[in-house]
Amino acid sequence: MHKFDFNNGQVTYMRKFVKTDAYVRAMTEKRVVITEFGTVAYPDPCKNIFSRFFSYFKGVEVTDNCLVNVYPIGEDYYAVTETNFITKVNTDTLDTLKKVDLMSIVNVNGVTAHPHIERDGTVYNIGNCMGKGASLAYNIVKMPPTQKDKSDCVEKAQVVVQFPSAERFKPSYVHSFGMSENYFVFVETPIKINLLKFLGAWSVRGTQYMDCFESDDMKGTWFHIARKNNPEYIDIKYRTGSMGLFHHINCYEDQGCIIVDLCTWKGPEFVYNFLWLANLRSNWEDVKRNAVRAPHPEVRRYAIPLNVTKEDQGTNLITLNYTTATAVMREDGTIWLEPEVLFSAPYNAFEFPQINYKMCNGRNYTYAYALGLNHFVPDRICKLNVRTKETWVWQEPDSYPSEPLFVQTPDSTDEDDGVLLSIVVAPASVRPTYMLILNAKDLSEIARAEVDIISPVTFHGMYKP
Repeated sequence: MHKFDFNNGQVTYMRKFVKTDAYVRAMTEKRVVITEFGTVAYPDPCKNIFSRFFSYFKGVEVTDNCLVNVYPIGEDYYAVTETNFITKVNTDTLDTLKKVDLMSIVNVNGVTAHPHIERDGTVYNIGNCMGKGASLAYNIVKMPPTQKDKSDCVEKAQVVVQFPSAERFKPSYVHSFGMSENYFVFVETPIKINLLKFLGAWSVRGTQYMDCFESDDMKGTWFHIARKNNPEYIDIKYRTGSMGLFHHINCYEDQGCIIVDLCTWKGPEFVYNFLWLANLRSNWEDVKRNAVRAPHPEVRRYAIPLNVTKEDQGTNLITLNYTTATAVMREDGTIWLEPEVLFSAPYNAFEFPQINYKMCNGRNYTYAYALGLNHFVPDRICKLNVRTKETWVWQEPDSYPSEPLFVQTPDSTDEDDGVLLSIVVAPASVRPTYMLILNAKDLSEIARAEVDIISPVTFHGMYKP
């Protein structure tokens, strides 16, 4: 964990390892003990081949390596990954406090590192699970805000609604989900985890998570909708073409529709590059040589009609005058969605998106901020006007920023009145790591706080007032 602390015009920097079981055991035994997302556990040199073989049948040991994000639950803060384990941390000292197994509380095999947090502090997240009849499903989990009796909010977690799975033994990879003021939005892509391959390969010969990913471009993508306030799954078949997806930007309701803005990647190429880079099989020269295989990323807007009847067959159900996204009911009752492209540039992605979350999450909005990824390398910060498609860019040579966090100016009413915070790594500089502060209106630099250490480019983070 990394922390830049602002106090009376001064900035201090601190970092510590999260002392998870995966970390402690790896440091103690001087090897990777628990298999990670892209790294197979290194065999115990003290065991012979027969004892190693039989040890695989003890069951899958899931990592608690919480390297993806940090977010609040009640008055506490948790470092998280995408498994069933979350780790409570002290954000003042960065000390590790305790490990929590969500499977012991609710029916989920894991949850995303991208929850939604209501204005009152209620936390919603999504995770896959085994549903009725031993079939796969996806559960929305709700955790209440801070309790008057100061009881643990995580212990009060509950499943509020369930989405069905398109395939029984192949859950989709879920990195995030959407939430408007009254609805949950779950996008089920054809990027699948083959559970039979996962369990079989892991048990017999040992494998990593990424070896079990696959994609079938012909299956397309499902959009699932559920009501939030009186939780209920809406059984309407919304479909679109195949795509890969990490991050939702925002969802909101307008004139009987849900608008869903996404950072997307095209299917098979997305899986190839995802596997390739996650397994550290490339360097920058490899990326440039293989650019022909890099996917074409896009920011897409989908419009999902909520009130549909059989009489609507064959007509565009979207009447909003500010989007070209369409939704047409087919003969089988499926509603086929075609997006409007808000941003598109070959091999250049608009990813790790952020908005003025406090003001605009679940509501109509104008601006999104993100990293610009050049062949998957984050080398700039971008701002996008989702109404006009105008863009702004901050970029410096040989500088690699992290996810830009929006911090609103206190009591402001303009959506983009605030600053962006990003940790930038500049390996060739005398002080190779710095906190960059940009004006959110035009991406002009306000200040930077430099430190004379080099840090990795981070995934996600948060601003704590």
